[in-house]
Amino acid sequence: MLASEPPKPQDLVVMVLGLYMRPAHATVWSGGLVALLEELGFSRGASRVALARLVNRKLTKRVRRGRLVSYALTARARRVLAEGDRRILTLGRSAGPVEVWTTLIHQIPETRRLQRQRLALRLRFLGFGSLQDGLWISPRDRGREIAPLIEELGIERHAIVLVGERLPWATYPLVERAWDLPALVARYRLFAEEFGPYVLRSGRRELSEAEAFAVRTIMVHLFRGFSFLDPELPDERMPDPRARPHALKVFECVYEDLAPPAQRHFDSAVTLGGA
Repeated sequence: MLASEPPKPQDLVVMVLGLYMRPAHATVWSGGLVALLEELGFSRGASRVALARLVNRKLTKRVRRGRLVSYALTARARRVLAEGDRRILTLGRSAGPVEVWTTLIHQIPETRRLQRQRLALRLRFLGFGSLQDGLWISPRDRGREIAPLIEELGIERHAIVLVGERLPWATYPLVERAWDLPALVARYRLFAEEFGPYVLRSGRRELSEAEAFAVRTIMVHLFRGFSFLDPELPDERMPDPRARPHALKVFECVYEDLAPPAQRHFDSAVTLGGA
């Protein structure tokens, strides 16, 4: 398994709902969600705590039908999931020539530490790298994505965004300070090695629906990690130009190949209680 921080139950619930709930279900049975999380290695207690916290974060809402409890996605959750879809499902596909760079400079007061943390997390998810405290860069035009983020966090008075061309004679000496490209390439290689055997044409054994659900879900979780690490520089600027395209091909094939059985397993679990 790729070396990565194990998924938190809350993050995994949101990802599972994003992968399998939309648009097939308006609500999903809570007992089924707990059972699916157990299959992925979480205890019942941790799973139920995660579901309660998602309600508190206004990402899900409870729907009661007699004694049965189901969950529905909120409008906020759907926005978050749509943003995640755009990032994850397009990652690396636009890694062509870099025409413009985005720079974000901020001086957010220490008294607003939560906003600083949220900004850093969202910037890394968009592929930004940090040169120093309060200075972030991206080799893409991220202006349209950054503007609503700054407004959402209420830090308009403390941040400035610059989008512009890199001069032709300029080199990339700061890239190595902002991103660990050798480690990124090694991670892409490990990803392709781990999930390559699940590509349908590779002669893999037939997986049960539960196995397909587990493999596909964990694969998407691990692939999501690249969003925080990959600035999407052109392939020729990477230490190994072949590593990312190969990993992307593996991801696309397994993502599509295992979708039907994984979806069937999810459907059978979350409708078991008649929700």
